[in-house]
Amino acid sequence: MRRRRILIARHGQTEWNALGKLQGATDIPLNELGRTQAQGLADKLASESIAAIWSSDLTRARQTAEIVAAARGLGAPLVERELRERAFGVFEGLTRDECATHHPEAWQRWQAATHAPPGGEEQPVAVQRMRRALASIANATTHSDPVLAVSHGGLMRLWLLEVLGPGVPMIPNAAVYAVDLDLDAPDLALTVALRAEP
Repeated sequence: MRRRRILIARHGQTEWNALGKLQGATDIPLNELGRTQAQGLADKLASESIAAIWSSDLTRARQTAEIVAAARGLGAPLVERELRERAFGVFEGLTRDECATHHPEAWQRWQAATHAPPGGEEQPVAVQRMRRALASIANATTHSDPVLAVSHGGLMRLWLLEVLGPGVPMIPNAAVYAVDLDLDAPDLALTVALRAEP
């Protein structure tokens, strides 16, 4: 069995997070609290031997990864585009109340988990993308120490629901999960555990 450990973290807070706006693929940077959370993530992982850091290509994830890498004395994070957040189409930039007001039918379908919003990414497609990203990172890692992958709450939660089943809560900014992967298994995951609360 070929095993790899990946620590998967959500990026720090952005202004859109603070305002309750759905971000999806919209590229929003960290706010001041988000930068503090990223430093806190680095502190929480201080006892971990991390071989490398990977990141989504979106600014909020890259900034988080860069702060952790600088604190750990590691090189620039490696970018894996497939770690990016699920696209939310017409919902991006809106709060949940605004989605329900401006796109009531699409919002009802979204809440029932039957359809992606117009212009958005379907759930199975996003889950498969996350699986590919993790497999790619794990297969590119030759060191025995874990690597850190900085991603996004929506995408992470979709994948965790697929692996763990119902009951996965919303993922806070800068939360991190330790994931043991079996590279020869179709669903990859052996164990998943919340490593540190934000």
